[in-house]
This record gives sequence, structure tokens and C-alpha cells, in this order.
Amino acid sequence: MPTPMLTTQRIDAGDVVLRKARADDRNAIIAHVTDAEVRAHLGGPQERAAVERDLDRSGVTAVTDAPGAYVIADKATDDFLGTISLTRRGAHHPGHLTPEGEELELAYTLCRSDWGRGFAYRAATALLRRAAADMPDEAVIVVTQSDNERSLRLARRLGFTPAMRFDEFGAEQTLAVVNLREFAAT
Repeated sequence: MPTPMLTTQRIDAGDVVLRKARADDRNAIIAHVTDAEVRAHLGGPQERAAVERDLDRSGVTAVTDAPGAYVIADKATDDFLGTISLTRRGAHHPGHLTPEGEELELAYTLCRSDWGRGFAYRAATALLRRAAADMPDEAVIVVTQSDNERSLRLARRLGFTPAMRFDEFGAEQTLAVVNLREFAAT
């Protein structure tokens, strides 16, 4: 049975903050999920009209409604930089540590203009530290296309260790794992 999830609404991560989405994030979210380079290892860009329809129907705040889902924002300007989540990987997906699945999965995307600036590292570290305070014995996985060198490099820098490879979405994926105790305050 899965343990509780993060319910924190805001997490400080140095020069970035993790917060819930707001209506004024709409245009940035649309640009983000329709960007071919941002989505290159995530099945490609989403269609703008479909994204707009979804946001109109569900509201922008639905993007981060799930516990553990956040917008990464610039701390000084509060501008949208990307998204990050620590949510349960559904058992219907391939790639799990146990047959039951439902492991915590870290996922992140950043706007192209913010790549290489350390924002994803700081955001992920803060999120994992916060989660470690509540769930110190949980394993966390990252699943990314095996040819996504940037994401794999970030996962390694965060302490994740590759555990397996499998096919999903027509491409080889790498699953890497770390235990939250690695992020617990000492």
C-alpha cells in the first residue's frame, strides 16, 4: 500500500521556488508543452489547440493539482521555468522495482532558456529533501529515455543509480533509483 504523498504547497529551492500553478502561468505552460525540444524525449510536443482546450476545461491550476506536483518558478520574478513532480508511477506503466509498482517517481522539465543553469538540480534536491522528511525509507525512481543524456546526467548528479532498461513509448527507457534517506537532514 503506497504511503502518503507530499501536500506541501510551496518549497524554497534557493533561487527557484516550487509552487502550485496559477492562472497567470497559462501562456508559459502552453509554450512549454508545445516546445518540440523540451518534449523531444517525452513523446514530442503537444498540440497547442488541445492544450488550450484542456486548460480551458480543467483550469491552469489542474496542472499541479496532484500532491507532489509543482511549477518551478524564478524566486525573484515568480516567472514559470518548468515543472517538477514526485508522484506515484502507476502500475499500468512498465518499469518498476516491485511487481506492485506505485513507486515514487521524480519527473522534471524546464524551458529551453533555463537549461544548464542548475535550476532542475536545485529544484529536485529541495523536493527530495522535503519528501525525505516525511518518507525517509522510500525509494524514488527516475525514468527517462536512454538517449536523454542531460536527464541521465542530472539523475546521476542527484545520486540515482541505473537499475534497468525497458521499452516504453517506442523507445528504450532507463530507470534509475535512489532512496530518500540520502536526502534526509543529518
